[in-house]
Amino acid sequence: MAIGRGQLFRSFREGLLKNAPPTEGQGPTGKENSRLSEKMTGFSPGTQSVEPPTLPRKKKRKKKAAKATVPCQPVVPLPRVPTKSTGHAGKPAECTPNHIERMPPEILLKILSYLDALSLFSIGFTNKRFYEMAHNNGMWHKMYSAEYGHSKKWRPKRLDEVLDKLSAVVVQERPEGYWRRLYFRTMAGFNETKWRKELRDINPFTGLPSQTERILRSQRVTWEITVSDKWGLEGTFEQSRAYFSDSSVTVCWSSGRWPSFHQLSTLQLDGVKRQALSSPNINKPGWRSLMAKFDRDTISKSGQVIGRDQLVTLVLFSPSIVIGVWRGRWSIAFVMASFHYHRLVERSLLGTSMCPYSMPENKPPFDDMDPDSGLHGYTLRIILHNTVTQIMAGHFSQLYCIKSQVHGGFIQLNVINRGSLSQHTPLSGRISLPWKCEALEGTVENCCMMSLTLMDEYQNPFWCVSTPVCMALNSKEPSNDYEGQHFLIKYQDAEGKVRMDLVWLEEQRQYFLINLVVFIATAKVNKHFGRAY
Repeated sequence: MAIGRGQLFRSFREGLLKNAPPTEGQGPTGKENSRLSEKMTGFSPGTQSVEPPTLPRKKKRKKKAAKATVPCQPVVPLPRVPTKSTGHAGKPAECTPNHIERMPPEILLKILSYLDALSLFSIGFTNKRFYEMAHNNGMWHKMYSAEYGHSKKWRPKRLDEVLDKLSAVVVQERPEGYWRRLYFRTMAGFNETKWRKELRDINPFTGLPSQTERILRSQRVTWEITVSDKWGLEGTFEQSRAYFSDSSVTVCWSSGRWPSFHQLSTLQLDGVKRQALSSPNINKPGWRSLMAKFDRDTISKSGQVIGRDQLVTLVLFSPSIVIGVWRGRWSIAFVMASFHYHRLVERSLLGTSMCPYSMPENKPPFDDMDPDSGLHGYTLRIILHNTVTQIMAGHFSQLYCIKSQVHGGFIQLNVINRGSLSQHTPLSGRISLPWKCEALEGTVENCCMMSLTLMDEYQNPFWCVSTPVCMALNSKEPSNDYEGQHFLIKYQDAEGKVRMDLVWLEEQRQYFLINLVVFIATAKVNKHFGRAY
């Protein structure tokens, strides 16, 4: 009987395993099946003895058997949801077919030929195939010929007619992207002959082209700054405001999220020409002309504080750029730059994105009859201004220097003498530099912009400067003619330096310029006039 009961329970366990097969993700594992069978039968899979355990009383045996009958019901596995098989790296093995990739290149080129310059320029960044097609010489040659064809009789009305009339060999023998680059270069210099003629109109009072502001506005020239931090993050900022005067333009950048001043790695200044499409809110890709670029070494050496107020500190970054940083945090609030009109149109349009415009040297004829050539006949135009108003403007002619005043590597030009009261010039307002940054604004005292134009005896611009300057208290050289606080404004670069002495008259509530001296580097004069001073 004992042996018969053991065989009965063993066959009962095997039936449970056959009726409830394990499924993926459901049901007990192999070890759990063994434990379940051991719990139900009292045998372990590895037990060799056939003797069953002692059976309990009849009533308890019936109750235990009732419990044991519950798992005897067949387990119905849940239906599995079919899933797509995946291939390498988790990508679907069956992907939607890309009909664009399967299209012949001739059809794709035909579709892309209906795009304008902006769309064709942008689609080149989609993938490698569109990049190659967006640089197709034949397509850009069609666009170039239709846009900038000189002969009206030859220029077709439809772009499709151009490629039929031109030899494909002549177009395609050019390097890849040749006609694309030529299109944008021509777009930057289109009507160049016209605005070059307009630049010949010289203002006799300033010695600079009188149509500079109008040309810059008509050519849609703006200026952008591109900065990158030490982690390589790059950002480009468009100008917020521009203030034009008779000899310079002051540009401000104040919108956007700037990096910290101490984290700057590079700073690049570009002139951008934009050509509007039919919609006034859409611009064609702008031609970039590199004007200045500063690397990490140049940035680390710069950082002269020229003024501050309650919110910002002004740091002179370069001779023409000042950066306003928030006090206590050294994060950039705004950037302000002053550009002199001399060759400004050419520098903003005729450079490239990698190389700035190279200024030609206009040498006057060598005068071997005048032993003092280069020491006389200078004319100075100097302006102190800010972003709101003009503080002082002076025009001084027939400036000269004798040979005894050539020393220390500089030629000295005395513009306003301290002892000549008739030459002293009053200033029309306080020296200050207003600034604005989104919702905040303020004014930094004792700072302003200085625009200087020095012309030689042939009335050609000889030394041109437009830079932020600061005024400092000067107690070493008081004047006996004026009772008041004395101040000093100084500027110096590789080509010359300027010294301005001012006095504040409390009764008149006004500044007076009582001394002005301009120094020109002797090496610059010798190179320009062919001398050896």
